Amino acid sequence: MEGGGGRNGKEREEEQDGMSVHSPCKAPPSSASSLPKVELELRLLEALEIYPPVKLRGMHRHFVLYGLMEFLRRSFDRQFSPDEVLQLLDRFYNIEMLKPDDEEAEILNHEEDFSLPQSYFVKEE
Repeated sequence: MEGGGGRNGKEREEEQDGMSVHSPCKAPPSSASSLPKVELELRLLEALEIYPPVKLRGMHRHFVLYGLMEFLRRSFDRQFSPDEVLQLLDRFYNIEMLKPDDEEAEILNHEEDFSLPQSYFVKEE
């Protein structure tokens, strides 16, 4: 029965207050807690149809996050901070997986010198 004891330990680890730690039913961010939880989740899921979370990983992540903030602002007539939106997303997705890695940051920060070719400056007569 030793294997059963390990399983019970894992079950206890995965449950907090009777809910799985993987459940999307985590408490909403503190300032959003005054809003109906179901309504907030539904509006977020509607926004994700327009602004898919996979785009939060690429170079457009700030625009996508802003779009999600604006969608929620229009839906509830109140401001949402980027942190609030990320906390809401974290209830459904593993946000840590969306953070840019070092290689991506290096590519985005890569700079090259640019100059126009000399032929651009030569006047044609």
